[in-house]
Amino acid sequence: MKFLFFFLLLGSFLCLGLSAAKQPNFLVILADDCTYNDLPLYGGQNAKTPNIDKLASEGLTFNQAFLAEAMCQPCRSELYSGQYPLRNGCAWNHSGSLPTVTSMPHHLGERGYRVGLAGKVHVKPVKAYPFQKVGGFDPSCVRNPTQPHKLAGITQFMSRDDKQPFCLVIALVEPHVPWVMGDASKYPPKKLKLPTNLADTPRTREDYSKYLAEITYMDGQVGDILKTLELTGHAADTLVLFSSEQGSQFPGCKWTNWNTGVHTALVARWPGKVAAGKRTDALVQYADVLPTLLEISDTAVPLRESKHDWRPDGSSFLPVLEGKSDKHRDYVYAIHNNLPEGPPYPVRGISDGEYRYLRNLLPEELYIEKHLMGLKGNAVLNNPYWSTWVRDSWENPHTYKLVKRYMRRPAEQLYHTASDPYEMNNLAKDPSQAKRIAKLRTELEHWMKEQGDPGIPMDTFKTYHAAKAGKHIYKAK
Repeated sequence: MKFLFFFLLLGSFLCLGLSAAKQPNFLVILADDCTYNDLPLYGGQNAKTPNIDKLASEGLTFNQAFLAEAMCQPCRSELYSGQYPLRNGCAWNHSGSLPTVTSMPHHLGERGYRVGLAGKVHVKPVKAYPFQKVGGFDPSCVRNPTQPHKLAGITQFMSRDDKQPFCLVIALVEPHVPWVMGDASKYPPKKLKLPTNLADTPRTREDYSKYLAEITYMDGQVGDILKTLELTGHAADTLVLFSSEQGSQFPGCKWTNWNTGVHTALVARWPGKVAAGKRTDALVQYADVLPTLLEISDTAVPLRESKHDWRPDGSSFLPVLEGKSDKHRDYVYAIHNNLPEGPPYPVRGISDGEYRYLRNLLPEELYIEKHLMGLKGNAVLNNPYWSTWVRDSWENPHTYKLVKRYMRRPAEQLYHTASDPYEMNNLAKDPSQAKRIAKLRTELEHWMKEQGDPGIPMDTFKTYHAAKAGKHIYKAK
């Protein structure tokens, strides 16, 4: 009997060891300020991205992936913490999360992972996001030019210990402004097909050409990263996630709750687990990524009771990855607090994947974004194309409509995003949409209440400066 017990015990340990060895690695690649539908994968008609296209052909493309706030720091905080901006505390750009927040390094570290980050960090405090620093990619998104990337750092991190699984985030800094990398000559301005939400001026075409060149440059980096993964021998046992982050620095993209602001690209490749060349319409959000990685990490080992008091806002979409479900959530949510990027202009949004409803909480105010519309210290326009829009608007009705759309917004907006991805046709005053608006409005208000979001008081200097000091005034319930 003793021998039987011994062999059963030994067998259980062996099984546990075998299971633990099967924990996959995670590689998360982020672009920076890349509007999702500027990528060919999502209908873009200009950019060339052979490496991203190849990755998609080997994995699953999410048609409906979103983030809660279209600014670098809030959306990355959501991704790394699994929590919406109000719950993790980072509801403004250049602020900070609550010091009590736990993130990827905490939760995956508990499961035996070493968790590193290469490139742009842009989350704080360090206590909340204690990633291992991995070198080789420029951490500055505004350097001119971007430092050339080197692969030694990520190679070493990936191959350091084959017995310990890794999670590596590589946060690239293209195509964030300044648009100076890549070969813009491959994108002649006059031959470009501009998206319908951009005014057709010569300077817009010139800048859009430079932006597209940066997308292709970023795609080359993605190719180098994936080749490195293959050379380390980990391509077969790694779940790769690629995301484009929020929209670009063109009007109506970054710093908005419009579709081209909060809609993000998301591609997942996991050999033998995720079917190749497939697409899904399942609604997912950045807050869902960490819960998904945690569930995957524990499929091979018994789920451990975490020592962290963590309440995620997202949930695992592993069934979608495995092809067992084509549905994940009913709604995705969006928030915008304009400080410190401009005067207060709070916006809240919700989408069911087909329709998007927006609430502009201060519609009587003008929307102003200082980077897109303002001057640098040397009195040079940050984004010179904007002044050409203003100049052109007094004689071009379409350009005037675009400028007005950006700066003067009604209290409510409703778009049939499925047929109008650039959300140019506001249906809020359509009587036939009254029931739909009421339903979405109620759901949005419920989410705001659950998140402890007071609305207008969130976008004030008082709340912003308090958050920067780690003394957040409003918190999720």
